[in-house]
Amino acid sequence: MLKFLSVGLLSVLFSAPVLAEELEDHTKMLMDHGDGHLMEMSGGMVMGQNTDKLPGGCDSISETKEVTVHAGHKYAEKFPGRMFAFDTQEFDFKPCTKLTIHFINEDKIRHQWMMHGLPKYMYPKGMFHLEVSGPAKISGTLILPPGDKTYLVHCDIAQHMEKGMKAQLKVGGGDGDLPSIPGVTAPINQDDYNAGLPEVFAAAKVTESDIEAANVALAATEAAKKAGKIAAAAQTDSFVSGTTVIGLAIGLIVCALMGRKFQGKSVAEVTTYSFDLLRVLISFIKGLCSRIISLIFSSKNKILPSK
Repeated sequence: MLKFLSVGLLSVLFSAPVLAEELEDHTKMLMDHGDGHLMEMSGGMVMGQNTDKLPGGCDSISETKEVTVHAGHKYAEKFPGRMFAFDTQEFDFKPCTKLTIHFINEDKIRHQWMMHGLPKYMYPKGMFHLEVSGPAKISGTLILPPGDKTYLVHCDIAQHMEKGMKAQLKVGGGDGDLPSIPGVTAPINQDDYNAGLPEVFAAAKVTESDIEAANVALAATEAAKKAGKIAAAAQTDSFVSGTTVIGLAIGLIVCALMGRKFQGKSVAEVTTYSFDLLRVLISFIKGLCSRIISLIFSSKNKILPSK
């Protein structure tokens, strides 16, 4: 028994490092592509990095700061109706601060830490951007501009900001608060999860008569579509039936005439007559075409009388 327990304990100890999900540091694998753009093939990216260029108005670096930002689904649990979030929703630094962000993604999907509104003469497209795929870490550095301003920080992956991954960064105390920052400012459109259909309709000023009228209009539209399909099918059937009847009638008449014409004749005689009839038909068509062509060209080549 003791032997089995020892084997089990050793298995758990040796398998633990395999089961644990390692947090990969993408910063060590980044390749510099110039203009502050660093990236590597497995999903890590830094855009707008600036470690030494002072923005206009900054005589020197006021202070050097480092912050670690976590991103993931679990950080949105404290914000009802949200799905993703950063662990910090508000940052505050002095102007001209050299700031290094260590961005840790704890989800198995791609997340970003993107800061907007920076001066474009120094930061391409006016932004500083950290991005990493899956559970991993990436770091980047920038030098904050002078002045008091509030900057938007968010994840630009589709719907991630709308679902809660949004923050604000204030330089020098900022110039106000941004709307819809989870836990900081009220949302522009407040979600109400307690309201039922009657409350929703009341807020939208929809009455029961409006709903009934909409249902009647929808039923009438569906009935009209169905009637149109039936009429089209009936018209198609009648056309096919009429064509079939005409074809059968012509076929019966031709068969009756040919039966009388070829009655008592051998197969060779019937074949010879058929070829003669075909030759006459071809000669008639050929002559008709020749006359039409002659008529056309003769009308074009008429000589006008001299004056």
